[in-house]
Amino acid sequence: MKKENFIRGRGAQQNTPNKFLKHIHEIQQDFLEFCRKEGEEAVQRKTQYLPVFPKTIVNKVTSPDVGMEYSMNPYQGCEHGCIYCYARNTHEYWGLSAGLDFEQKILVKKDAARLLEAKLKSDKWKAATIVLSGNTDCYQPAEQEFKITRACLEVFLRYRHPVGIITKNSLILRDMDLLKELNYYGLIGVNISITSLSENTRRILEPRTTTIKKRLETIAILAENKIPVNAMLAPIIPGINSHEIINLAKAAADHGASSFAYTIVRLNGAIGLIFTDWIRKVMPDRAEKVLGLIASCHGGTLNDSRFGLRSKGEGHIAYQIQEMAKLAKLRYYKGRSFSKLNRELHEQYKQGQWKLFT
Repeated sequence: MKKENFIRGRGAQQNTPNKFLKHIHEIQQDFLEFCRKEGEEAVQRKTQYLPVFPKTIVNKVTSPDVGMEYSMNPYQGCEHGCIYCYARNTHEYWGLSAGLDFEQKILVKKDAARLLEAKLKSDKWKAATIVLSGNTDCYQPAEQEFKITRACLEVFLRYRHPVGIITKNSLILRDMDLLKELNYYGLIGVNISITSLSENTRRILEPRTTTIKKRLETIAILAENKIPVNAMLAPIIPGINSHEIINLAKAAADHGASSFAYTIVRLNGAIGLIFTDWIRKVMPDRAEKVLGLIASCHGGTLNDSRFGLRSKGEGHIAYQIQEMAKLAKLRYYKGRSFSKLNRELHEQYKQGQWKLFT
């Protein structure tokens, strides 16, 4: 693979076809040559922010493998560009590609806070933890400009409603004032994703994410402020970061994490094509070995949708990873636990604080 053909700063190296669309868009070589001679870019590489206007924002999670009841995502698509991201497939529902489109065409839900408030005020709604970033990172670079996540946290605080956050971006510390207030009422739990202690590995897997050092510092700052923080060691990719699981768990514990969890990578739908293309370009010497190890954890296939097995895997390699995780919990997390969030306050705050005086 020639270096000039590698798209730096992005995870995916192609736009895979959208399975829901009848036609396929291809860039022909003669067009590329024309652009080269004219000094023009054949493809737009800059990130685009596209406003969308969904009717609802809170989604019920029915998968038994996912530890959440409800999720919401202020953004669809994610500029972080993590090559393994399971959320890539959802971009196809919007008529886009799970590949480069997912990283470059970010759908922005500017009405998210208003829609959330309407949900929390509904007479039918009963308090249950809603997780920000069940799909794509709520603190990705777009948040610096649009501040939708912050607006949503203000709504959660106003209605005293429990909220979880999953992120790998230190931008969360910008909202420490709201996190402290939410935590005072027992309404917040944070999950920080850490995939490797190696910056080289981090850069190729997650090209536009916060450094590992910053993520560990974020865990420490949250812990110092008594905010419950869980380390998400995810995904574990056999042959790439599987040897790090004990060291990752220890590093998170040393910085104050209350707990940790892990998943084994699975490459469903278009992600299998995207990941395979990527690893053959980035790690050609061990690409087939890694793909083989991943398949060995999922019944011989990269595409595993079996509930109960798809997140933790099966087989010898998956068993080794499971045992290392158990050992890490015994060594570094004895006596620690991730706090349950408070559901008792919301009902009296459904109409703001008015009910307190009626």
